[in-house]
Amino acid sequence: MKILLIILGGIFDKNDVENRLKELENTLLQENFWKDKDLVKKTIKQKKIFSDILNSFKISLNEINNIKDLFNLATQEKDEETLQDCNFKIEQILKDVKKIEVNCFLSGENDDYNVYLEIHAGAGGTESQDWADMLRRMYMKWFDKKKFKYEIISEHKGEEAGIKSSIIKVDGDYLYGLMRSESGVHRLVRISPFDSGSRRHTSFASVWIYPAVDEDINIEIDEKDLRIDTFRSSGAGGQHVNTTDSAVRITHIPTKIVVQCQNQRSQHKNKETCYKMLKARLYEYELQKRDEDNQKELNSKTDIGWGHQIRSYVLQPYQLVKDLRNKTESTNPTSVLEGNIDQFIEEGIKNR
Repeated sequence: MKILLIILGGIFDKNDVENRLKELENTLLQENFWKDKDLVKKTIKQKKIFSDILNSFKISLNEINNIKDLFNLATQEKDEETLQDCNFKIEQILKDVKKIEVNCFLSGENDDYNVYLEIHAGAGGTESQDWADMLRRMYMKWFDKKKFKYEIISEHKGEEAGIKSSIIKVDGDYLYGLMRSESGVHRLVRISPFDSGSRRHTSFASVWIYPAVDEDINIEIDEKDLRIDTFRSSGAGGQHVNTTDSAVRITHIPTKIVVQCQNQRSQHKNKETCYKMLKARLYEYELQKRDEDNQKELNSKTDIGWGHQIRSYVLQPYQLVKDLRNKTESTNPTSVLEGNIDQFIEEGIKNR
């Protein structure tokens, strides 16, 4: 029990959180506070984050104290059944404490935004396209486990298998904060199912996470800077989608940012979605320009290959998933590819 209390107390300074909450509450009481919409939104967001952390801390602390008394009594009476029940509850508390620890890191400016997830196959044809599809499936499995809502915005199938690219809109709590460290190049090593000689192949695919910005954020887009193309959709959606130019691609000429959407039958709706995606991409572009390290990361995404890997997934000759930035490892790649990626997500949050 003492160890549990030490772990809980070591996550953050309770007094610091309480003092920060008081500061935010005082800000809410300032005379001209409600006139500044940006400040209102930012303050309320931060107040909710710190309130949630403090409430979770108090609940966990109360549960620890309750179990401590029961555990001591069961130990004195040698009640094995009650001791087992206490151990089970302790494991649950540890899981809750871990969530509190993660939430302590999710107080960034944009951490609570929904996200767009982009996956692109690297060079290598069918091998890389199949790997891109495996990554997409991994993330979708994780979304399902977390009960996040998602929608495929655009997708290009591979000639034989897999996908060339996929764009998915994902809605959920603190998604950008959770997923932003997933951006980068992911490498797969395996015996190829497409090679009749059963040789080992290395494949690459890039993952890009960017925030789905709110409608009230002002991003100026000059129509003169845009090139808008329409084309026939290659994805699912019925005969109507495939026989009309319903898909839309928008290129922002100054930044060379390209977005596209083909998931709706209506060209108008696809165009509307493209504008939202472009707004999100331009917002992230400006965020990255403010930070030199993020700018280097943006440049690295142009080369999907050996030099810019963030994580390696080895299926043969041994089994290992390893994050090359923080050295987090798993010897069960099958489980990881089934969407059990919490340990990588959590370490990415702590080490960014």
